[in-house]
Amino acid sequence: MNYLVARESGEAVYSQIYRALRREVREHYKPGDCLPTEPQLAELFSVNRHTIRRAVDVLLADGLVQRQHGRGTFVTAYPIEYPITKGTRFTENLASSGKAIESTILRKLVVPARGGVAKNLEITSETSVIWMETLRLVEDLPFCIISHFLPHKGFEFVLEKFEGGSLHRFLNQMGISPVRRQSLITAQIPVAEDAKYLQMPANQPVLRVKSVNVNAENGQSVEYAVTRFRADRVQLNIALG
Repeated sequence: MNYLVARESGEAVYSQIYRALRREVREHYKPGDCLPTEPQLAELFSVNRHTIRRAVDVLLADGLVQRQHGRGTFVTAYPIEYPITKGTRFTENLASSGKAIESTILRKLVVPARGGVAKNLEITSETSVIWMETLRLVEDLPFCIISHFLPHKGFEFVLEKFEGGSLHRFLNQMGISPVRRQSLITAQIPVAEDAKYLQMPANQPVLRVKSVNVNAENGQSVEYAVTRFRADRVQLNIALG
């Protein structure tokens, strides 16, 4: 990589360097690759380090790279488009695009329903619910953590038989057809455990999606799910209508 900047073009020098670096990253770098150091880039473009830093700052704002103190600047995984529709299923949706999906059950317990869990499942507080957490990887990289809450009564088979993969496909096989009734999306700083599993900085926000899924046959609430996506690895596509 060796470029000359057009100083008389009317476009700021840092902007030209940013465009060149962005093209280079998209065409020749993979997620996890390290960019040349600022002194190396300054020499390649024949500019000072301040100009290079401005260009790299724009790459950072685009989410294409991430600085790691003491290590360098690394290319991030490109955002994956994830649709939120009435019938979205995580595993089938991403697997259909040819991506390698892995799901790990982190915990599966019976707990008393409180607060938003009881409200969204339309049950009384302290009623027993199944609390299950799954970690989803896409192309071997942490993508999201999902907290699933289901009524315990009538769903005991989830505790006994569900061993991973698509929960909604499993429920369909058991005669229950979950469809999304609503989703609420917010950004927040992750709790320490989530940051650890998602392998992300604790001060970088996640996208949190709280969803209520009901049985298509009778409208009964069957699952309240709270998903925390790595914000730098997802682009949510909300389908209207």
